[in-house]
Amino acid sequence: MRNLIFVLLSFLSSTLAFAGVKIEHWTAPSGAKVYFVETRVLPILDVQLDFAAGSVFAPVAKAGLAGLTRGLLEAGAADLDEEHIAGRLVDIGARLGGGVDSDRASVSLRTLSAKPEREAALDLMRAVLSAPTFPQPVLEREKGRTIAAIREAETRPDAIAGKRFAAAIYPGHPYGVSPTVESVGAVTRDELVEFHRRHYGARGAIVSIIGDVSRAEAEAIAQRLTEALPPGGAELVPPPVTKPQRGTTRIAHPAAQSHVHVGLPAIRRSDADYFPLLVGNYTLGGGGFVSRLMKEVREKRGYAYSVYSYLAPRKLEGPFEIGLQTKREQVGDALKVVDEVLTAYIAQGPTPKELAAAKKNLVDGLALRMDSNAKLLGYLSAIGFYDLPLTYLDDFPAKVKAVTVEQIKAAFARHVKAENLVTVIVAAD
Repeated sequence: MRNLIFVLLSFLSSTLAFAGVKIEHWTAPSGAKVYFVETRVLPILDVQLDFAAGSVFAPVAKAGLAGLTRGLLEAGAADLDEEHIAGRLVDIGARLGGGVDSDRASVSLRTLSAKPEREAALDLMRAVLSAPTFPQPVLEREKGRTIAAIREAETRPDAIAGKRFAAAIYPGHPYGVSPTVESVGAVTRDELVEFHRRHYGARGAIVSIIGDVSRAEAEAIAQRLTEALPPGGAELVPPPVTKPQRGTTRIAHPAAQSHVHVGLPAIRRSDADYFPLLVGNYTLGGGGFVSRLMKEVREKRGYAYSVYSYLAPRKLEGPFEIGLQTKREQVGDALKVVDEVLTAYIAQGPTPKELAAAKKNLVDGLALRMDSNAKLLGYLSAIGFYDLPLTYLDDFPAKVKAVTVEQIKAAFARHVKAENLVTVIVAAD
């Protein structure tokens, strides 16, 4: 019954929209930065902790270390093994989640806010965060699974293209490194322990809390979850990114279609050009069937079923990418159209009609992108991790509406330079 109620409440929360979100922020006695939104609509508490513990911080020879460290946090903690942890979560109707990307690792908790369930869930989260045991048998099992996944991915053209593209646009940088069979196989338990000690520190933790608790309760929760963590983590930053030189990499593969990626490292999440690039990219290739690339490459010429562009800002310069799949024999023609569209767009920007449509979609869609506690939690963690203004959500519509054609042209000219564009083609003739 408790689980059924929890599922129903979770479903109901997805129908709620947040307007005028009040974000409170402070630094806990442990040194962790805390971001909090109080909402009493539903008896649910969502908590997430983020750390500078992404793959960028793992040595090249041990690529995969960050993912294994995060993945094994729930494999054993204090005197609990993974079965006991899973059983306790079921008993109290709570859910632990999270993951790892290039920059950060996260651990999240969703629980009922009633005190018995909340206290039990927070105790479990604290143990997972501060006292993971990293059992050797589980490590070997997960290394085996990861290696099997890597080997399977090495047969797929899409996975090959993604890995080779990352390596090509980030030459010599950890952003471009992917786990290999050898690097994963070389990871030891002692290295997981050390990675956790160094990167899951209290002073580098970002604590995001939203739900049915007061400010005083949120302060106590943040301190409770971080006071037992290692003290370090505050000064961890990735090495600088060097832009690549323009070039094309062709990789043989028997696939019938070529997988194509074009792009470069473009922008940090904190860059002032974020909004001009966000709005501009919607028209170029981020807006689906209304985008320039879709109209020119698919609708007019039929070169691809889907073509897109996207921005993925990171702590440092994240990728700008154009992607498509096309018949092997027409990849040259398709790439010529992509180049023509991109070149013209950088020079001319969107039309007034395109600009208005992009702004309307981005502003009108904001409510749907933050219509639940879980989605809003994602914004809270991003605001904290990337040091964005507390008013980011309130400012978003005005920032988007203020973007001009000239700002878009200037931003693309600064960040999407032809001399740095890299092209990777898998299944190339």
